[in-house]
Amino acid sequence: MKKENKEFISNTLVYFVSNILNAAIPFILLPILTRSLTPAEYGQVAIFQVTISALSAFVGFSVNGSAVRKFYSKEMQEAEYKKYLGACFQILLFSLCVILSIVVLFSEYLVRWIGLSLDWIILAVISSAALFLLQMRLMQWQVRKKAKRYGAFQVSYSLTNLLISLFLVFSLYYGAEGRIAGIAISSIIFALLSLYFLKREKLIIFFTWNKRYIKEAINYGVYLIPHVSGIFLLSSVDRIVINSKLGMEQAGIYMVAVQLCGVFTICFDAINKAFVPWLFERLKRNLVNELAQIVKFTYIYMCVLSFLCIVGYYVAPHFIGIVAGDEYLAAAQVVGILCVGQAFNGMYLMMTNYILYKKNTGVLSSITISSGLINVLLSIHLIDSYGFQGVALSFVISMLFRFITTWWFASKSYSMPWLSFSTVK
Repeated sequence: MKKENKEFISNTLVYFVSNILNAAIPFILLPILTRSLTPAEYGQVAIFQVTISALSAFVGFSVNGSAVRKFYSKEMQEAEYKKYLGACFQILLFSLCVILSIVVLFSEYLVRWIGLSLDWIILAVISSAALFLLQMRLMQWQVRKKAKRYGAFQVSYSLTNLLISLFLVFSLYYGAEGRIAGIAISSIIFALLSLYFLKREKLIIFFTWNKRYIKEAINYGVYLIPHVSGIFLLSSVDRIVINSKLGMEQAGIYMVAVQLCGVFTICFDAINKAFVPWLFERLKRNLVNELAQIVKFTYIYMCVLSFLCIVGYYVAPHFIGIVAGDEYLAAAQVVGILCVGQAFNGMYLMMTNYILYKKNTGVLSSITISSGLINVLLSIHLIDSYGFQGVALSFVISMLFRFITTWWFASKSYSMPWLSFSTVK
């Protein structure tokens, strides 16, 4: 086996194990919190997490992806790359100030629409900025193929999140507020650690002004804002729709199903983290035999996902009562359906990287925002007739649409032998 392939497999295993450990912590919390919080309180936690997800499109203007892509630019030297990361940090600070101002200015409307207090919404903004810095640190380990450091930092963050949440919920009896505070405090702590490690390893120059780099990062990131917004509409807006139509309690029950089928997301994310550097290096070389190898791997991967999708549909509903307790048994109605949607998400991740490599972020944004809008419209339409099962069906349809559309545009962005089976050896 080639050294590069061994490295890919090794990094995939590290990412997979760290993702398993990282995701195990919320799963540890799930049965504890569902037995300590009412569905309505769990719904409040869900809406807080959804708010963070929504803000991620605008806090930092999605320029973290720009930093990853810039790392692979032939002309970029290490000294200049430090300035580029500094430009991304400056963009984060500016966007944070703008969004906090907007939240305060429209606080009355936002509190009524989201269903959280102003203090919690502001905390969500700060948490979103903190997670941006955490991702910046993790991405720099990822592109440098330092998977072990990536995994250790990621797991440490989640473990801290767990311990703080348990202390606040069970020792101080803060309920939903304790869980929300646990998310926020752990995010802020690891944001500060991220800045410290970036500085210690001399990977960033924070305050060297470079107008060209700021403009380049924003130009890349601004086209991803609709993309990230679309992801929010696909993966998180369902809880807002359920909350507004069926109430906070139903949103909490649905959130349990989302978290349980999230095991698929863990696996897909781990594979994709190792796959991106491996893929980009081969796309850069553009050798026929290597492109054929990628196609073969992709088709095998899709077959595996299809099998897992079927298994998840029939098996996952039986775990709701065991994991969450009797108050959340209604989540069994949708968890299998959501697993099907997650399988299409895994297939989509195999295709989106070609569009990112060619910097066609505008196309990617158009696909995702279209898929997200389809999800919202279908959810609003189907929830009246089918309850939150209708919302889950909307998710599956939207994910399938996104996967097929992304594959088509990926084939136009970068020529791959998708239909030339004779070249796949």
